[in-house]
Amino acid sequence: MSNVTQSPARTRIESLLDANSFVEIGAKVAARSTDFNLSGKAAPSDGVITGYGVIDSNLVYVYSQDASVLNGTVGEMHAKKIVNLYKMAMKMGAPVIGLVDCAGIRLEEAADALNGFGEIFMAQVDASGVVPQITGVFGNCGGGMAMIPALTDFTFMEEKKAKLFVNAPNTLAGNHESVCDTASAKFQSEEAGLVDGTGTEAEVIAQIRALVSILPANNEEDLSACDCTDDLNRACPDLAACKEDPALLLPRISDGQVFVEVKADYAKDIVTGFIRMNGATVGAVANRNELYDAEGNVAEKFNGVLSARGANKAAAFVNFCDAFSIPVVTFTNVKGYKATTCAEKTMAKAVAKMIFAFANATTPKVNVITGEAMGSAYLTMNSKSIGADLVYAWADAKVGMMDAKAAAKILYANEGAAVIKEKTAEYDALQNSVEAAARRGYIDTIIEAEDTRKYVIGALEMLYTKREYRPDKKHGTV
Repeated sequence: MSNVTQSPARTRIESLLDANSFVEIGAKVAARSTDFNLSGKAAPSDGVITGYGVIDSNLVYVYSQDASVLNGTVGEMHAKKIVNLYKMAMKMGAPVIGLVDCAGIRLEEAADALNGFGEIFMAQVDASGVVPQITGVFGNCGGGMAMIPALTDFTFMEEKKAKLFVNAPNTLAGNHESVCDTASAKFQSEEAGLVDGTGTEAEVIAQIRALVSILPANNEEDLSACDCTDDLNRACPDLAACKEDPALLLPRISDGQVFVEVKADYAKDIVTGFIRMNGATVGAVANRNELYDAEGNVAEKFNGVLSARGANKAAAFVNFCDAFSIPVVTFTNVKGYKATTCAEKTMAKAVAKMIFAFANATTPKVNVITGEAMGSAYLTMNSKSIGADLVYAWADAKVGMMDAKAAAKILYANEGAAVIKEKTAEYDALQNSVEAAARRGYIDTIIEAEDTRKYVIGALEMLYTKREYRPDKKHGTV
């Protein structure tokens, strides 16, 4: 029987919310089914605690599954409590946070429980793009339950005890948990890309709180802005040294060094996350060429290429930002696409989704070219041609069709080394320079790296009242 004072489900809610702010809803709800001796089993709150509270004074709605009650299984009334919470959140325009610890569908309730799952799915779909949805997985989340975090915007997972799966690892042909634990936080964050952050239970709670604090409450009213005490014109003299790893660059240009990264362990060639500029929340998408460890050493190299996973990661992030009218700033430093047999299977479709996401987004869009911007890979990164409102470029950046030496070898294939060297320099000056791109209007302003913060803030202030109308259609199909 659940003990309210010791329930992990209630403890998680109290850890997540501001002190003494939680108000429970539906505490007396109980299962209606009496089949299979269910009426003889104690089921306080039908295995899920629901209610509302605040995080840094921001209203949120929370449900937390209680694994000590019927293993936290989802039954008819359990599902109705969650659906009711979603309806309230939609009316009030506030985020929904689910704290999951569930053995799946309640077998004793069969069709009623199955219908309850469907009603939760429907509520999530209705809420998508209206209020932010966040899931924290602290125990089991398997089978149909795995669709619930997949339907939310952000998912976090406890690194040791939590399990997230559609099919358990041991049921997969040729696999066993000891070989590849496909239900683990490591797999779901690094390989599946479903999980945005992992850690201890306390760290997961802290990550959710940080995310809620920087997100808009809903798609119509932005309550995420705060007063900016940082200098809007602050120079960032060491910014040029950070261009290869934007995880170092982004905090430096953000108000007070604020940077909330999402999906940090997945598709590391692309960095996505939220920063603050003049007090407002801004979504950032950036190419990464090098990943540095805690000691400042290069841990991984990505050679200036975009992966299919990276493109999918960027596309999903841009779609979220656009749904909530969060401005998007890209930092472009890319030369081409990842060239492997595995990547080739999904590359074109993934990149197409990324192009569609940027081109389709009507939120303010700014692009900063920090290094090389070559070929069609550059076009995918929020270029002027697919809808960027303003494009800046650092003075030493390069914009062009391809590497100058490679181009010279193609154009002058039968010439000697001296001619190739001469034509390489000529091609670099005429076709790959930011000056050449600026003369053609593809770049609006050439800036010094250290001035990036003030230029981006100025651009976003100018774009604050942006309105953009598109052809009348139901929706795109990419």
